[in-house]
Amino acid sequence: MNYSTIKTAVACSLVAALGLTETVQAQEPTVFGGRRQYRTWSIGVNGGFTTPSVIIGGSNALNYKVGFGEYKLREYYGITVRKQLSSWFGLEAAGNRGRIFAFNQQPNPAGTVNPWNGASFESAETSVQYAASLNGVFQLATIDFLRRENAVNFYASVGYGVMAFNPVQYSDKEGNTVSFDNKGNWGEEYPGERNLTTDRDFKRETYIPVGVGVKFKLSDRVALNLGYTMNFVDDKALFGPVANRSANDKFSYTYAGLEFSLGSSSKPDLTWHNPVSTLYDELKDPSLRNELEALKQRVSTLEGLVDELSRDEDGDGVSDKFDKCPGTPAGTQVDGAGCPIKFPEPKVQESATYPNIQFEFDSSVLKTESYSILDRLSSDLRESGASVTLDGHASAEGSEAYNLNLSRDRANSVKQYLVNSGVDAAKINVQAFGESAPIASNATEEGRVLNRRVEIKR
Repeated sequence: MNYSTIKTAVACSLVAALGLTETVQAQEPTVFGGRRQYRTWSIGVNGGFTTPSVIIGGSNALNYKVGFGEYKLREYYGITVRKQLSSWFGLEAAGNRGRIFAFNQQPNPAGTVNPWNGASFESAETSVQYAASLNGVFQLATIDFLRRENAVNFYASVGYGVMAFNPVQYSDKEGNTVSFDNKGNWGEEYPGERNLTTDRDFKRETYIPVGVGVKFKLSDRVALNLGYTMNFVDDKALFGPVANRSANDKFSYTYAGLEFSLGSSSKPDLTWHNPVSTLYDELKDPSLRNELEALKQRVSTLEGLVDELSRDEDGDGVSDKFDKCPGTPAGTQVDGAGCPIKFPEPKVQESATYPNIQFEFDSSVLKTESYSILDRLSSDLRESGASVTLDGHASAEGSEAYNLNLSRDRANSVKQYLVNSGVDAAKINVQAFGESAPIASNATEEGRVLNRRVEIKR
């Protein structure tokens, strides 16, 4: 499996674990408790030793023809900060530094060529300035699973990070003569190769840590961690420059550490939470059984009360408990007490009559004496919401077309007055008759005065 495949698998695993954790927390019943009921933050310190190989196989190589056969242990240490998201999964930020050492079991044999000018080197030591990663930590099982409180947990972790390191190659197994140093310190065996070094003291590359471990609960606040982590580096020069090498380098870290739980002492630590045993304990709790029986009794009582309140023998929509007029015939409209509603006889209201609104010769301007009539009409219309029709008329002076327009203007003058006083314009209809409907003779002035009018019809 190459490094790209490992990175893809790690990313997918962490995303899936985060999504599943949030789903479980959202659906987790009260008996398991939400995260707010527990301490979820912890900080840890650890220390141990490194080896230039991993337990699953594969090897590193200083020389493209010869692999490491032996190695010496070197110190490695770090700190962690973890957020426990559920009883089985958490996110952990880790930082480490230290050294890694290895040497060739066999130097270059006769007839072989070293990648760098045929010179021989037999050991290498890499200083790790820092290695920082974000890891997903999976709690796999516990030895005392059926106990109320766990004391031993197994876990596995996988993550992604970046590390800064400086490899130094030596000409002997004891690390006495420097052959190559990433900082630019080259031995005399490489007089023409100084331009191959980088400008940085420490080279930075990404890596993937994959580990397993066991956690022992020492107290309510402190746990002991024993673990083993394989670190797969995205680089072939963890121990210095090599040639014709296809596999990336790797190293392992074996450690022991202490982890300290943070937060309120009144809350338990989610790391040691056991949902199954908690559920078992609560279901066996006598007080819970008594509370459940009491709840059943209350539900039964409420069901009987609901049945009583919903009984309606006459079907009038009022329950028998509150029906003051039981046995009403089907279809009878009843009030809130179940008694028939008595509807008052409708009153026939006679339409009010209003005198005609009179106008001067060849004028559509309202006279002052018309205001009282129109005010009364406005009040009646606004109170009743009724509609009204205004018929405009004119005397016979002038042409018929002129008199038709004049009668319309007179009717619109009345409408405008009513609208201004608050009557809905949609309730007012206007009609124009011109000189076609006189109520008096147009041969006399008295008759013509009466014909200059607007009739109000409701």
